[in-house]
Amino acid sequence: MEVIIVKDYDAVSQKAFEVMKEVVTGKKEPVLGLATGSSPIGLYKNMIKDHKENGTSYADVRTFNLDEYVGIPRDHEQSYWTFMHENLFSGIDVKEENVHVPYGDTKADCEAYEKAMEDVSVDIQVLGIGANGHIGFNEPGTPFDEETHIVTLTEKTRQDNARFFEGDINKVPTHAITMGIATIMKAKKILMVATGENKADAIKAMVEGEISTDCPASVLQNHKDVVVIVDEAAASKLSK
Repeated sequence: MEVIIVKDYDAVSQKAFEVMKEVVTGKKEPVLGLATGSSPIGLYKNMIKDHKENGTSYADVRTFNLDEYVGIPRDHEQSYWTFMHENLFSGIDVKEENVHVPYGDTKADCEAYEKAMEDVSVDIQVLGIGANGHIGFNEPGTPFDEETHIVTLTEKTRQDNARFFEGDINKVPTHAITMGIATIMKAKKILMVATGENKADAIKAMVEGEISTDCPASVLQNHKDVVVIVDEAAASKLSK
């Protein structure tokens, strides 16, 4: 696990972009695992800027997203499908048929998403981290051998996300479909981005803590190629 500490969010986004571009330009048909949330937005902005200014092409790229809410339509303004199109896909030349975001609420939907990834190998998986160490919607206690599955969102997660739903927790979906930890671990390379003091405990537990389902991200210690890019605030509790 390589931990890179930089000054602030912009520096995190720039460094993450450098790691991403190496994968995008270094392989014939790269497969990108993507994440939503505020952490990777800067990375995506840099990808769009580079595409427009330098012509870096995504025409042969396939993408697979980590997760999606259950029970809201694809075109809902808060769906992760919409988020990805607004923050990345509409600004690059990726083909719509090469974009994959999980969708549905049944075991069969989960199995179909796993099957879609069966014949590909994700070259780089972008991750953020929750304050409690969650990755994707894999909350503490999620078994490490879990593949794509439906999760019941915790009250805390729904409260955190209410700000996107007019501050009304009743409008926040109660379930999500997410890649499991075993699915995430299949990626050849993991790119974790985190900023802010509120992530410092989670980063410390992930990097220096014992590997435990209490901090789902700690499983990344077992992965052969992980790059963690954090700002000084998120790194503030690391002792090494």
